[in-house]
Amino acid sequence: MSHLTIIILLLFLSRTSSDSIQESFVRCLHVNSDKSFPFDASIYTQNNASFTTVLDSSAQNLRFLVPSAPKPSFIFTPNTESHVQAAVICAKKLNIHLRVRSGGHDYEGMSYVSEIETPFMVVDLAKLRAINVDIKSNTAWIQAGATIGEVYYRIYQKSSVHGFPAGLCTSLGVGGHITGGAYGSMMRKFGLGADNVLDARMVDVNGRILDRRSMGEDLFWAIRGGGGGSFGILLWWKIKLVEVPPTVTVFTVPRTLEQGGTKLLHRWQEVAPSIDENLFIRVIIQPSNVGNTTKRTITTAYNALYLGGARKLLEVMQKSFPELGLTAKDCKETSWIKSIMYIAGYPDNTPPQVLLQGKSTFKNYFKAKSDFVRQPIPVAGLRGLWQRMMQEESPLMIWNPYGGKMSEFSESHIPFPHRNGTLFKIQYVTLWQDGKENAGKHIDWLRDLYTYMGAYVSKSPREAYVNYRDLDLGMNSKSRTSFKQASNWGYRYFKGNFKRLVKIKTKVDPGNFFRHEQSIPPLPY
Repeated sequence: MSHLTIIILLLFLSRTSSDSIQESFVRCLHVNSDKSFPFDASIYTQNNASFTTVLDSSAQNLRFLVPSAPKPSFIFTPNTESHVQAAVICAKKLNIHLRVRSGGHDYEGMSYVSEIETPFMVVDLAKLRAINVDIKSNTAWIQAGATIGEVYYRIYQKSSVHGFPAGLCTSLGVGGHITGGAYGSMMRKFGLGADNVLDARMVDVNGRILDRRSMGEDLFWAIRGGGGGSFGILLWWKIKLVEVPPTVTVFTVPRTLEQGGTKLLHRWQEVAPSIDENLFIRVIIQPSNVGNTTKRTITTAYNALYLGGARKLLEVMQKSFPELGLTAKDCKETSWIKSIMYIAGYPDNTPPQVLLQGKSTFKNYFKAKSDFVRQPIPVAGLRGLWQRMMQEESPLMIWNPYGGKMSEFSESHIPFPHRNGTLFKIQYVTLWQDGKENAGKHIDWLRDLYTYMGAYVSKSPREAYVNYRDLDLGMNSKSRTSFKQASNWGYRYFKGNFKRLVKIKTKVDPGNFFRHEQSIPPLPY
């Protein structure tokens, strides 16, 4: 038999196997759900003309869309809750490895790529995006496939003085977003999105739909900050709305190194976590050119939301952070919904309806990491950081202040443990445009930077944010992982809450059906 014949035979067998998996799945869906529903129209195989469009639709990190990245055998886009139930029952029965995607923002692509297990399928919740806002009770039920921008818009439609404290990036899918904690520009006033969840509906490993009462307080605790993809498929969150003033104020003030940027940032570390809880000042840090020259410097941009008017904001700043030199001209009074768009980077005068598009405006090749800081980084440490950032083409850091309400919750309130004593969180990103070719160079640079920063950030464990997944911290093996192996990332993401998450996982999914590269492992039988 020639090599060509063998290759053709293998391709045929592979395709037949893939087809039969998908066909068996469809037959099983009919048995376990609406028998008359045309499921074929909701399933996209690799032979389908729309497969790539659907796969790419909400994927944010182009690193995982290159031809060499593992692709799902098929994507299922359920139309109803019962379809999700049937998907779990059938995937389990047919032993198909399943991934779940609500928004596609996951930094390591784990909702639509599997590095450890093939074949696999993706359940994409994009069609499940209903949002029911009830101003009278200050609550809303939001479906997992909706984006956080859509949620903000639907709240704004009903009230100009209500909001929800969650993500800054409006194309985040709320299913996965809230499972990781969900922080945003109102976190110092109201806590995380996950701190403001009242109820949930999810499909468990047996295909049952559970709410808070039927799942019990342990599982309800685990899904609010314990990371997505470990306990079941989230269908709905019931969220508590918060009151926002009719007028809020935003500003962005850039300062370069030549304008005293290093000393100013050192001062920000002391001020930002202890300033008025109505004020959130994050810092966006990246290299830039000096004037029209090719000489590089570092720009630190102070990007802020204040829950109140400009006059009061200027008083707060004059008292607590006069070093920034904020003036009335820097301040922009606006509505809460417009502040969402300002912080998300939309151009001025963009109508809020754009939030209903639910599309990511940020698609790049990138790698990210995170740190939590408990002691101010000294000036010498900052200077070393600038030297390293100048060596990379398109690096970015975002420093988010903590304090305020975030310090009032205990570390075990929900699985998200980064609370009192945290000054700020750092997100490190390196972006590139030349695809896979030079990915190694950029990722190596980021790893070196992360090593350098080890001296200045939290220790034992060196904490990380679960929604900025980082596979450098460790990965599960195929089908199972030891507690010891998973502890490499488990304690970084969840600190002492990791043990409780493992116990809950062991109880609700002992066979480890819901799994991915960094899912919570069950203890062995």
